[in-house]
Amino acid sequence: MPQVPEGLININGDSVQVLEIIFMMTFFTILPSLVVMMTSFTRYIISFSFLRTAMGTQQTPPNIVLVGLALFLTFFTMSPALSQIQTEAYEPYVAEEISQEEFFRRAVIPLEEFMVRNSKENTIAMFCDLAGVDMPEVVNTETIVAEVPLRVIVPSFAVCELQKAFTIGLLLYIPFMLIDIVVSCTLMSMGMIMLPPSMISAPFKLLLFVSLNGWELLFSTLVQTFH
Repeated sequence: MPQVPEGLININGDSVQVLEIIFMMTFFTILPSLVVMMTSFTRYIISFSFLRTAMGTQQTPPNIVLVGLALFLTFFTMSPALSQIQTEAYEPYVAEEISQEEFFRRAVIPLEEFMVRNSKENTIAMFCDLAGVDMPEVVNTETIVAEVPLRVIVPSFAVCELQKAFTIGLLLYIPFMLIDIVVSCTLMSMGMIMLPPSMISAPFKLLLFVSLNGWELLFSTLVQTFH
C-alpha cells in the first residue's frame, strides 16, 4: 500500500488535503449565515415580520411560511447572479478548467456586484474608514468590487438592508395604525372602554389588505426595490 504524505488522507484511493476538508466543512457551516447576509433574504423576512405585527394576526402566517416565502423570493431576486455564478464559475470548475481558488474568486464577484448596487456610497465609505481601507476615487460598481475587500462590502450591505427593511416596515405600519386609531376613538366615544380595540380592528385590517390584493402588491414592490 503506497504511503500517504503527511497532511494528506486517502479517500477511495484519492489523497485529499486535511486543511481542504476542514475548510469545506467550515464553509458549509457558515453557509446559512452567508445566505442571510449576502442576499436579499434579510429585507424580505423583516418586511414580512413587520406586516404580520402591524396586522395583529399573531402567528398567522406562521414563521415557516414567512421563511419559505422569503427564500423563494430570494432565489427569484438572485437568479441573475446565480446564473452568472453557474456560467462563469461552476461550469468551468466542473470541467476542470479552473482551480478551486479561481472558482471561489469568480463565484463571489456576482454577489459583490449585487451587494454594491444595493448599498449606499456613504455606508461603504464609513466601513472603509473603520477598516482603514482607501475608498476608490471613481465610485461605481466595478471599481468598488475591484478595490474594496469583501469584509467591507458585506457589513455595508447588511446595514443598508436593515435600514431599508425598517423603512418598509414603517410604511406598512401606517395604514394599519390609522385603522387602530379610528377604531379606538370610536369605541371610546361610544363608551365601550372594556372592549379590546384590536378585536374590532382586525377584520377591518384584513378587509383592507385583501381588497388591495396586498400580497401581490407587497411582493412586486419588494422585488422592485432591488437593483
